Amino acid sequence: MTGQKAVITLMNTKRTTIRHANMTTLSIRLPDGLLKEVDARAKALGIPRAEYIRRAIVAMNREALAQKRRERLMEASKRVREESMRVNAEFSAIESGDEA
Repeated sequence: MTGQKAVITLMNTKRTTIRHANMTTLSIRLPDGLLKEVDARAKALGIPRAEYIRRAIVAMNREALAQKRRERLMEASKRVREESMRVNAEFSAIESGDEA
């Protein structure tokens, strides 16, 4: 494969451990070094290459979803913090007798 880009085709196999009712064939291009790493890691885990790649995609999807969730929580936290500061300022004004 030297000088060529590797093409991987993911197909429905009986050895698949991620179960889906329907599976679509997908062709992707990978650098040779990445393909060798994928093959080595899949072999070490005792799973087919396609299964390893499916698991990697599932893990990346979960991470992307978790990142989006963290961003939404941070934004909500910022809004709550700003509202809390406003309420605290109102209480301080009442406590100090600076009511308007």
